[in-house]
Amino acid sequence: MSKPVVAMVGRPNVGKSTLFNRIIGERKAIVESKPGVTRDRLYQEAEWNGTEFMLIDTGGMEPGSSGNFIDEVCKQAYLAINECEIIMFLVDARAGITPVDEEIAAILRSAGKPVILIANKVENFLDNTGYMEFYKLGLGEPVPVSAAQGFNSGDLLDMLVAGLPRPVEEDNDVNEIDLAVIGRPNVGKSSLVNMLLGEDRVIVSHVPGTTRDAIDTFFYSDQQSYKIVDTAGIRRRSRIKQSTERFSISRSFKAVNRCEIALMMIDAVEGVTDQDKRIAGYAHDRGKASIILINKWDLPEKDEKAASRFIEHVRSNLPFMSYAPILFISCLTGRGMNKVLDMVNYVADQAALRVSTSQLNKIIEDAVLHNPPPARKGKSLKIYYATQGGVNPPTFLLFCNNSQLVHFSYLRYLENQFRNVYGFEGTPMKLVFREREKSAFTK
Repeated sequence: MSKPVVAMVGRPNVGKSTLFNRIIGERKAIVESKPGVTRDRLYQEAEWNGTEFMLIDTGGMEPGSSGNFIDEVCKQAYLAINECEIIMFLVDARAGITPVDEEIAAILRSAGKPVILIANKVENFLDNTGYMEFYKLGLGEPVPVSAAQGFNSGDLLDMLVAGLPRPVEEDNDVNEIDLAVIGRPNVGKSSLVNMLLGEDRVIVSHVPGTTRDAIDTFFYSDQQSYKIVDTAGIRRRSRIKQSTERFSISRSFKAVNRCEIALMMIDAVEGVTDQDKRIAGYAHDRGKASIILINKWDLPEKDEKAASRFIEHVRSNLPFMSYAPILFISCLTGRGMNKVLDMVNYVADQAALRVSTSQLNKIIEDAVLHNPPPARKGKSLKIYYATQGGVNPPTFLLFCNNSQLVHFSYLRYLENQFRNVYGFEGTPMKLVFREREKSAFTK
């Protein structure tokens, strides 16, 4: 189903993110008392009484102002207004009407879309004198709420869903691929998202830390559906000082947890750093398929062997991610961008690959025949049979006599045999040894 879109707009610090979190039922948008925390459009699916819709939280609009990302924040809000079916316009009942409120109201009246005027931070719902002045904005009767306390939010949502258009049926045969763009600050993550989307969907800046929210964006390409998440740059904990950035990093890791494929970006000029190792290791440890993107490949001076040397550099520094394909790209010039989604589709298929039990046991039989398991203290490992337990990542259960006899090097040998036959390119694998009698697990 194509869900209707609802955009939340208003000037800074009127409670948009607080109401956004209240509606979706979790702390997805960053909330702080200081204005300007939300910058990009933040998308999240929401539901009320069986009606589903897509909710967009936008940064505080300040028409006519400039500097400190204000122009870009307003641009993102305008894009949300154009994209949505209904606009939720928040004002501050405590502060009353401000000149900025009047400017935004004029913009919304000219947009020609339904607007729900929401007077937030109402303390006394029996006395309407504190918010009825917003009638002057020409957007109808204001709906009083307290986003922080949740007061009157149910009536607000009843009004909202009553005005939503009916959802449109879509092709249910299309499977969505969930992507997370990860990496250190200022490696070009937002630029990559914009290149893939073909629009300035995300604010791009050379100032590290510009992206704060983990932003979900849905798009289609060649009849394939994708959800891509542009995450805040992940830094070492010792360098995370502001509470806003600390919360951003937490959600960046959560974005990795819920993605299918991680697009790990590395700066071609700086090479693989210790922080890159930490970020890549996080995705690997959670069994996420990964593609390594070497960005800014247009900048360093190169000869014909530069790419092969850089691949060797990556492999030696990220040996645990030897399965991940490497692409050289430039988000500035567009070099290599046409290969990214093709590789995503290929890796998604590899991570979801299933092997029949008969084929799997044939591989095990041949592997043991050519290289029997080494004996430990006079005891030898015996593998009775194997079966596939799951996908994303491919997980295999191997039933044996004693899981304590499994040496890491032999486990790696078996994994390589699986990869030699079926590839599994771009995805980690899990080999789980289970003792047939004891039904005990070990990795």
